[in-house]
Amino acid sequence: MAGSASTAAVAGCPLCETDGGALIWRGERLRVIRADEAGFPAFYRVVWNAHVAEFSDLSVQDRAHCMAAVCAVEQALRTHLQPAKINLAALGNMVPHLHWHVIARFGWDSHFPAPVWAAAQRERVPEQEAQLAALLPAAEQAMRLQLDRLGSL
Repeated sequence: MAGSASTAAVAGCPLCETDGGALIWRGERLRVIRADEAGFPAFYRVVWNAHVAEFSDLSVQDRAHCMAAVCAVEQALRTHLQPAKINLAALGNMVPHLHWHVIARFGWDSHFPAPVWAAAQRERVPEQEAQLAALLPAAEQAMRLQLDRLGSL
């Protein structure tokens, strides 16, 4: 039921028991992490703090807040990394705890234009991955600033 999400942690849920990656920002309702996904240095997740499985479990206001956070992460990645595309996904099949994947994609990445979960299209390019990783601190600072503004709404 929308708006009645429990805040109780669920034993065995990796997103209840850990941040789920390198913590970039945490607010009262959600957090942003950088995932450790080989070959994809600009792979982020917006994770709802309370254990809910579906987006429709959130109230209208919480859904708007969640999508504003997804947008803030996307905008920071677009501005600072200039990717070919941003991929957004909220699958939750393996981890049924609400989280959005926000992934900056590049023509040189090993899977582009296929999804990151598909078979590789080409070999990884460690030099380009390292150059991209060097740009992440500025993108993450921009995310924090925008998310801090959202947190006060």
